[in-house]
Amino acid sequence: MDFQKGKFYCLSGPSGSGKTTFLNVLGLIEDIQGGDIDFEGKKFKNLKEEDKNYIRRNQVGFIFQHFNLFPVLSAEENIEFFLVRQGVPKKERTELVHKALKDVGLWDHRDKRPLEMSGGQRQRVAVARALTKRPLVIIGDEPTASLDQKTGKEIVNLLKNLSDEYGSSIILSSHDTMVHEFAEELVILKDGRLT
Repeated sequence: MDFQKGKFYCLSGPSGSGKTTFLNVLGLIEDIQGGDIDFEGKKFKNLKEEDKNYIRRNQVGFIFQHFNLFPVLSAEENIEFFLVRQGVPKKERTELVHKALKDVGLWDHRDKRPLEMSGGQRQRVAVARALTKRPLVIIGDEPTASLDQKTGKEIVNLLKNLSDEYGSSIILSSHDTMVHEFAEELVILKDGRLT
């Protein structure tokens, strides 16, 4: 299968069909057990650990179902954290983080910690954190599963609009037909195979 730049994909299939494993392999969280993945001309099987770290840090943005935010950091600090690890200069970091907070509608909540925010607000922080890296690919594993339908739709719409602005490809897994409707391509998995 080919994933094209700037396109919105949704993986669907029953529980246990391999969606999370597939996303983890695409995001270099799990190793490939068979076959290979070509990413920007690089074969995943041939990558050294430092090359994998570079791709994870700079070219892939992750949005998880349970947000994976640092509870002791504010929304602003959670978004900035990975930019620090990328070595982005302070002035540029501040500009990127402030733009992201405004883009996701959280400017007034920038000083709040995750436990002081609603689920939708926490997911917006996760979206902002993924997008500030300006990644080539955004990977989301059931990013709307713990949100109500209205908030979930707002998050997916936000992702779509920001992806259009930044040119990132989006690959989400979801059982939600609302998410399927946003996707330009629906990828069905069954028993570990694309159908």
